[in-house]
Amino acid sequence: MTPVRSNGASATVQVVEASPGRIQVSGALTFDTARRAREAALRILNGSAGGSSIVVDCAGVHESDSAGLAVLIDLLRNATARGRAVTFTNIPQGIRAAANISDSADILGI
Repeated sequence: MTPVRSNGASATVQVVEASPGRIQVSGALTFDTARRAREAALRILNGSAGGSSIVVDCAGVHESDSAGLAVLIDLLRNATARGRAVTFTNIPQGIRAAANISDSADILGI
């Protein structure tokens, strides 16, 4: 886990391939960590041998905001461009709220 610091605060995010075709996200998925989370998720997507579908499990995310929503949408876009389907599970409330406000809940399947 790599810490990301901003404005004196400390936020961390961890994005790992828990098993082939399954990405586990934990920590904070916020403006402070979004770039790092996106880069890690794309590395996994590009190197995963999980077949035609990927599950992104956000059960370990304890803090989230609209930047987290952007990360998930970007991952979906990149996976679709590679011919892979994505299913999101355990989407945190902060991302759900941002998705509802921006009318993008259907994109994530929530």
